[in-house]
Amino acid sequence: MMTRAHESHEESPGRPEGYATHDVTNQPPPLTPYDACADRALLEGVRREGAGWAEEALRRLGLRAGSAQAQEWGELANRHEPVLRTHDRYGNRIDEVEYHPSWHHLMRVAVGEGLAGSAWADDRPGAHVARTAGGLVWGHTEAGHGCPTSMTYAAVPALRAEPELAKVYEPLLTSREYEPGLRPPTEKRGLLAGMGMTEKQGGSDVRTNTTAATPTAEPGVYTLRGHKWFTSAPMCDVFLVLAQAPGGLSCFLVPRVLPDGTRNTFRVQRLKDKLGNRSNASSEPEFDGTVAWLVGPEGHGVKTIIEMVNCTRLDCVMASATLMRKTLVEAGHHVRHRSAFGARLIDQPLMRNVLADLALESEAATTLTLRLAGAADRAVRGDAGEAAFRRIATAVGKYWVTKRGPAFTAEALECLGGNGYVEESGMPRHYREAPLLSIWEGSGNVNALDVLRALGRSPATAHALFDELALARGADGRLDAAVARLETGLSEASETGARRLVELMALALQASLLVRHAPPAVADAFCASRLGGDWGHAFGTLPTGADLGAVLARALPPEA
Repeated sequence: MMTRAHESHEESPGRPEGYATHDVTNQPPPLTPYDACADRALLEGVRREGAGWAEEALRRLGLRAGSAQAQEWGELANRHEPVLRTHDRYGNRIDEVEYHPSWHHLMRVAVGEGLAGSAWADDRPGAHVARTAGGLVWGHTEAGHGCPTSMTYAAVPALRAEPELAKVYEPLLTSREYEPGLRPPTEKRGLLAGMGMTEKQGGSDVRTNTTAATPTAEPGVYTLRGHKWFTSAPMCDVFLVLAQAPGGLSCFLVPRVLPDGTRNTFRVQRLKDKLGNRSNASSEPEFDGTVAWLVGPEGHGVKTIIEMVNCTRLDCVMASATLMRKTLVEAGHHVRHRSAFGARLIDQPLMRNVLADLALESEAATTLTLRLAGAADRAVRGDAGEAAFRRIATAVGKYWVTKRGPAFTAEALECLGGNGYVEESGMPRHYREAPLLSIWEGSGNVNALDVLRALGRSPATAHALFDELALARGADGRLDAAVARLETGLSEASETGARRLVELMALALQASLLVRHAPPAVADAFCASRLGGDWGHAFGTLPTGADLGAVLARALPPEA
């Protein structure tokens, strides 16, 4: 007869009946709730770049971003992906995308907190810095909904190329009201903007676009015919689109709903099945007799839309820096509460080296992001020197920070071991998100070549970059040597060596900012590893003399 002796086993206090082997030990507690704004580099940079007045709002947003509710919104918006509805039940073409309610919750907060276009309506110095800092904080929830807020922000300066259109649409694009649904734009309290530039045959080479724009009898009004390859957030209210007019490649404003209430022809052929960024719908729209308004002169499409690209490239840097910070916080939380081989992970020398190395990368990315935002803010206010610096430094930052993102998130995930490889941890979602940011708004090659183009067409950009680096001259010999190498490299610049040159620019720029503004332990470890040659090919190879304790004490939020 089978024995039932096991049934006499005494359950331990608090252990659920039937789970005799299931004591949970040596697992970290939930991170949430936490303060996503508990980041010294972030707050110091906000004050330094002229947006100290926004600190109270940022701290409030940080608590909201790290709340259990907001973190759940991010998870649910990615688990329940957007669904395309091409027709209604009666067979009418509707081309609508349905989102999970969590998407709308995230969007409502983002727009309400000024992360879309509202900075353009704020006259306070530092308004664009405050908006970027808000993205660095609220981005701890999830990344996908940052796409329509970024495009809306970027559309405003491009639309100003046509003052009559700007007069109508800018007040709605800069609103803090989130109002989803397709209705005539002027009947809504707030609008979102998207963009449709790339086509399947050209990608970043937009001059090969074949979408045709035909003038109508009404001045400034055209009809479009063609197909776009990668148009994200198709439920935005208006789009800036590139098409071939009689005078060449031009920029057009395309509303989803026309002023008379009828739907413009915007046939969403399909949604992209993407590696990451799953909460955000990316589509292939078809235009056929689509009504559009010319923005800027015919033939000036790239020139008109380039300001939009500058803005969205800054947001790519911001989003990469946000992913770095978010995954660093997750990794730090895990190693503080997990033990192995007789000691907490955070107390083990090699893990401390890995985490400190990640912390350096994160602080350098955040500091550069805020410096770029400060340059953008001052350029908008007429500072020519800052405009020149912004022109080159944004492309440099876009190239380098977004390139570092995938390696960073992979290393942070590894800090959690097998736990980090499980979807429930959230780390796989962050890892899948990271490569997008080096692709969107131009891949690495496109941005590296754009740096060479800026240097060739506008010598003021090189002067602005070296003027910035000169502010740290004499503070660190390794940085001075890197700047000297950079000067030599500029005189020998070529397409083949563009990536190596831009990498050196980025590292020198990050080092100069840390030397000037970060504690000595941070600046010294960064210069020794990134510029001094005392660094391996993986994270966790900081030199023996690095003050890991000081770096970690600055980087990690206070323990709960």
